[in-house]
Amino acid sequence: MPDAAGLGERFEELLLAAKNLGASDIHLLAGLPPMLRINGEIRGLPDWEPLAADCLNALPRAILLPEQLAKLEAEREISVSHSSPRHGRHRLSLYHRMGVREMSIRVVQTAIQDRETLGLPPWVDEVVARASGLMLVTGPTGSGKTTTLNYLIDAINRSRNSRIVTIEDPVEFEHRHRRSLVTQIEVGTDTPSFPGFLRHVLRLDPDVIVIGEMRDLETISTALTGAETGHLVLSTLHTPSAIGTAERIVNAFPGELQAQIAIQTASTLLGVISQRLIPTVDKRRRVLAAEVLIANSAVRHVIRERTFFKLYDAIMTGSRQGMRLLETSLAELYRSGIITLASAQANANNLGHFSSLIKSSPPPGEDRDSPWG
Repeated sequence: MPDAAGLGERFEELLLAAKNLGASDIHLLAGLPPMLRINGEIRGLPDWEPLAADCLNALPRAILLPEQLAKLEAEREISVSHSSPRHGRHRLSLYHRMGVREMSIRVVQTAIQDRETLGLPPWVDEVVARASGLMLVTGPTGSGKTTTLNYLIDAINRSRNSRIVTIEDPVEFEHRHRRSLVTQIEVGTDTPSFPGFLRHVLRLDPDVIVIGEMRDLETISTALTGAETGHLVLSTLHTPSAIGTAERIVNAFPGELQAQIAIQTASTLLGVISQRLIPTVDKRRRVLAAEVLIANSAVRHVIRERTFFKLYDAIMTGSRQGMRLLETSLAELYRSGIITLASAQANANNLGHFSSLIKSSPPPGEDRDSPWG
């Protein structure tokens, strides 16, 4: 087995190989070669031998900081950022399976692409100019939420003289100070927890607060309070649709508080983008499909009254303002020959509505490269 220096060098070789193949994730499991996620599919890294358990058990000592290694030993799992001098930042998630250490690695973005390249709707640039309110990016794991969030941070950083404070677990993309001051706080390195730091975030004089994920009641409550007190708050949430996001927020609170939270959400919400990354027909890249909910007067009324089922109709009638259902986005991609019918159907929230939108199967078309990988 290689010594620590040898394992560290071999790890750098792995990062380079994954980068060259355009992988978004790397999985290291005993008895298998390194497994890569490329354009949404898992495949083995060519020409690499299966990984031995003793190498996986020793690898953390070669790549983690002493305090990170101590936490892994104590808690048996850890998620941290890792900065390679040659290959940039990665997110490492280490865990144990049947006594053997294994690892999942997220290959993070090295540059911020423009809105058109990312495929984001024009409305997001209106959010960048807002002084206050709550903007949410939702979707399943691996749907590009962090990429969208970093686009918004970068757009604000380039266009406004503001103070941006982020709390992330972990920090994936480092933003340099441009027109704004950007302070990025990493859970586990700079603060022990999301709630602990969020209790003090308003003391840092922020104009913009970025919460990597609204994961519990306390985090949601802080986000709403921050937006209500005159800050622009950006965050992500694991919900399958923009329509279900407001209901998820309200229902996170006890019943006796839900009417008050509905009013607070209605008054602060700017909008929601719910994302999917869909493989193209040739499976060489992925493209963005998005559902967009913009908090106009009709949407705010629905949230305030907690008649959430009416948000479907609100989006349908708000298309001129830039609102759209996920099925509309999927249908456009399918009609253009960019994605397959099976991929569109697999990602639709309302298969019946999607079926009503499509009429025929056009020949595949070509499109520009996607930054999503």
